[in-house]
Amino acid sequence: MLNVQLLLTGNELMSGDIVDTNSVFIARELKNLGVELTRKVTVGDNMQLLTEQMEQLSKDADILIINGGLGPTVDDMTAQALSETTKQSLAIHPTALEQVKAWCVKRSYRLTGPNLKQALLPTGCDIVHNPIGSAPGFSINHNSCQIICTPGVPVELKAMLREEILPNIAEQLPEELQTVTQKLKVFGIGESGLQKMVNDSYPNWPEEIELGFRATMPLLEVKLTSRSHTSTTLRDEWYSKIKGLLGQHIVSENGDSIAATVVKLLKQNGKTITTAESCTGGMIAAQLTGVAGCSDVFEAGFVTYSNRMKEKLVNVNAQTLEQFGAVSEQVVKEMVSGALAVSAADYAVSVSGVAGPDGGTEDKPVGTVWLAWANKQQVFTKKLYLPTHRIHFQNFIANTGLDLIRRLILGYHDEPRYFVERQFNSKT
Repeated sequence: MLNVQLLLTGNELMSGDIVDTNSVFIARELKNLGVELTRKVTVGDNMQLLTEQMEQLSKDADILIINGGLGPTVDDMTAQALSETTKQSLAIHPTALEQVKAWCVKRSYRLTGPNLKQALLPTGCDIVHNPIGSAPGFSINHNSCQIICTPGVPVELKAMLREEILPNIAEQLPEELQTVTQKLKVFGIGESGLQKMVNDSYPNWPEEIELGFRATMPLLEVKLTSRSHTSTTLRDEWYSKIKGLLGQHIVSENGDSIAATVVKLLKQNGKTITTAESCTGGMIAAQLTGVAGCSDVFEAGFVTYSNRMKEKLVNVNAQTLEQFGAVSEQVVKEMVSGALAVSAADYAVSVSGVAGPDGGTEDKPVGTVWLAWANKQQVFTKKLYLPTHRIHFQNFIANTGLDLIRRLILGYHDEPRYFVERQFNSKT
């Protein structure tokens, strides 16, 4: 088994100004390969501490990943500390220089001294390409240890790990230790509920297939992990079984969010979508527009927080609002129909609810929400109850709206579990 260790650098980590999510991501991705981190050390921007830890950790580890300290400022010390540790002088690395120049040109930035510092690396190192940021990663061998240096910016780290670092580590594993991980994204089933479903349906789950769950609110990631020598037939059989068990609750098999799945489905069918939101405040539209290429399927959404804007923007009747109130089946139906008419979209979703912590009444307590989703032929509505804190309420309901559109596009008719679990009953 490879001995992989991690050194995190930065005063912000030590002071708590930023939360360390990078080590969590690194550990999780390594585990998917069948590799466990054996040690994790965090130090501030201190040259002596950095060199001491680089020397000590590299003596014990097969691979040492250093995260942070590759930026253009004086407190970014990784390259200098590694130069002192390995006794390799700093010099401009031509490949790193080209990467920094290309990054500056692409953004119309002038190449300055601080940017140039990012190409000043220990002699003899190899470049680890950074496809997003200005700071090249690099690797060098010391004490028979492969030291890999990565930037602290999470999105840059993730891209470098997935594109170059993890494949390199996987190649170093003996074939019998390599793992195969299959993942599913699920919406509307919690961890305990899913575990019970598995226990009830498949009490004799095979030891060769490890079943794991990871909550990525509001989605649940389901993972099936096996060794490379596990029978392909066995692997495919149990992957098929878990898919059959989860059924229409499966959002994606490639890690896509619900929004990304909806955008993809709309593109495939040549259709468009619009939104009319009250309690979610535009969150549904924001999730859609967070997907690259959404402009092909989304032209406009309506955030109609007040009754006046519900009337003005999506043509909700004033009498409907007065008689039934904003949080009602009648209003969300008029919202979704009005949004379809104004935008000329093919699909629409609308929501109106009491997000809290105040504003509830006896018949409409905090957590009450009405949703409507529609195409040009049909309008559907549902009342749900989610008495939780405001942000979780908004996030869950936004994803519920998108999930209902997903189901409508795919022609699904089974009732999702959250219709039962989040049902509004007369006792509330």
